[in-house]
Amino acid sequence: MLLMGLVIFGFMWLQRPSEAELAERQRQLDSIAAVQQDQERRDIAAGNVDTLSAAELAHLQSVLENMPAEHAAINNEGVILSLKDGNIAGTVTVGDTTVQWDEVTAHTSQNPAAHNLAVQAVQKALDVYAKNGSFAASLTGTEQMVTLENDSLKVELSTKGGIIARATLKGYKTYKTPQLVLFDKGDNDYSFTLSNNTQRFETKNFYFTPQKLNDSTVLMNLQLDGGAQWGLRYTLVPGSYMVRMEMVQKGMTQVIPLNINLVDLDWHQKISRHEFGKTFEERNSGIYYKFAGKGGEVKNTRESGNDEKEIKEKLKWVSAKNQFFSTVLITDSVFSTAQLTSRATESGQADYEDYLKDINIHTMVPYSSDKPVPASFYFYLGPNRYHMLSSYDKFSPKEDLKLTHLIPLGWKLFRWINTGIIIPVFDWLGKFMTNYGLIILVLTIILKVVLSPLTYKTYISQAKMRILAPDIAAINEKYPKQEDALKKQQKTMELYRQAGASPFSGCMPMLLQMPILIAMFTFFPSSIELRGQSFLWANDLSAPDKIVEWSTHIPFISSTFGNHISLFCLLMTITNIAYTYITTKSQAQSQSMPGMKWMMYLMPLMFLVFFNNYASGLSYYYFISLLITILQTYSCRLFVTEDKVRATMAANAAKPKKKSKWMQRLEEAQKQQQAMQKQQAKRRR
Repeated sequence: MLLMGLVIFGFMWLQRPSEAELAERQRQLDSIAAVQQDQERRDIAAGNVDTLSAAELAHLQSVLENMPAEHAAINNEGVILSLKDGNIAGTVTVGDTTVQWDEVTAHTSQNPAAHNLAVQAVQKALDVYAKNGSFAASLTGTEQMVTLENDSLKVELSTKGGIIARATLKGYKTYKTPQLVLFDKGDNDYSFTLSNNTQRFETKNFYFTPQKLNDSTVLMNLQLDGGAQWGLRYTLVPGSYMVRMEMVQKGMTQVIPLNINLVDLDWHQKISRHEFGKTFEERNSGIYYKFAGKGGEVKNTRESGNDEKEIKEKLKWVSAKNQFFSTVLITDSVFSTAQLTSRATESGQADYEDYLKDINIHTMVPYSSDKPVPASFYFYLGPNRYHMLSSYDKFSPKEDLKLTHLIPLGWKLFRWINTGIIIPVFDWLGKFMTNYGLIILVLTIILKVVLSPLTYKTYISQAKMRILAPDIAAINEKYPKQEDALKKQQKTMELYRQAGASPFSGCMPMLLQMPILIAMFTFFPSSIELRGQSFLWANDLSAPDKIVEWSTHIPFISSTFGNHISLFCLLMTITNIAYTYITTKSQAQSQSMPGMKWMMYLMPLMFLVFFNNYASGLSYYYFISLLITILQTYSCRLFVTEDKVRATMAANAAKPKKKSKWMQRLEEAQKQQQAMQKQQAKRRR
């Protein structure tokens, strides 16, 4: 290989042109350029310019004649042409120069450069219309807006692309506007791409003709060559946030062959910001999607930052999901594969304050050109309200749509607690009270009463351990050596067994309460019922109750803590510290772990950092819950004295105890270990 390289390099070096040869080549090139420039000058002096051929003029005439009468004109990148008394008329604008049609078709010109550019622009426009074939007549038109409206929803349809361009949810508002626009014109667009063996037709490029069939139905129609028709029929379902979208067609087999069985769908949306707290709202926005089939799971793109996913399985629906509102596209059949892209708006962008994410969804749907309705869909444009989303499962009788999974209620256990206990009780209380601050208070009291037996067990366990602390200390002093560790453990376990106590008995009731605490952690930030509801100083229980704000950011914790102080979160932290103090005073402190005490006080401060940016309703719930827990602790102390606990322990110790199998196995293992230690000691001697 090295020798071959040397041979090739040597050959190239020997064959290199001489300086004289290079000079001769440059002279020839300069001579050719001079001749071309001289010819151009002669053409300009003589008025010779580019012209449209007879075939191109005939094609242009044919295109204009076949266009619908209401918008029989070509409008493409400066080319504006129409028929006037059967003849072509109009202008072509190139740069800052406008050329009249008579000048474009002339064989001479005072401005040959602009004339030639105008001819090229017309040829380019003809090429665009040629590529769109039967759809070419719909490339030009005037955009119009058609409105469909019911008590819940108002949608505005655009004739450009035949899409839902604007959706307004009635009865809701944003942090800065009196009405909530789910998406505005220019923020939401989708397009179907039909194709034959040689051409691709993107519906976003066409101007549709609207036909209002009744008060709730509009047909966006395209009239094609040869009498074929293609359109999108929209029906606003009465009293709901659902819009039915059907692909309708007639005579399309002459445009799209029967061997084409899929249609591309591209959907783009800029997810708008609706809440005051942008950071937390952004964490709860992204693309959600459900896999097709009865057992299909609901997944989503990463909600923080950017994300891309390629889905090869079939999907039932895809959604642009916000914290409290969603746009969901549900197909009657399936989406065959999908490519999902989610981009978070970045600080410094012009639209940073108004938008959360920029999403793109590319997918495909089954299609057949001989069917009158080859594809049909539902658009859900509404709030993430649990019972409402659950009721829409009727729109898909063959499988559970699982639209309620748009509401993040935690993993399966926590979700079950929320859907089976918390939400029903919350809704039941809402029938009797309108103030959600009071509803949270009553809900907290109910939960604490239900959990009070566990709280009582925790207190009794703590009292027993506190009483046994001197005895445990005496055992530790009696067996200080390492080789007596097993004997010390035996004596300690025997003491626990006789007294009916366990170091774990206080932990178990607390662990049983943890799922409810975690379920509430997911419930309050996701509950749209709290949105806009005020209580005391909190203007919105779904947002932080800010009492102090600043513009600077605290290093390391600013993204979590925010640039404010939430009063309910502060009260929760103070109450948590007080509860920690009460708990540590009532428990026997271990001298072997002195660091645990300050760690217990550090936890409430960490909660202050994490919860400061969360919904004030959540902090309010934890604050009330801790207050009630403190009251329960003092109540237990009043009604359950240490003398009563000692008497119970003494009575329990007097009862004959039957060793459990676990205790028997433990004692046998301890005896075996003691025997092994004795043998090892003899060997050492």
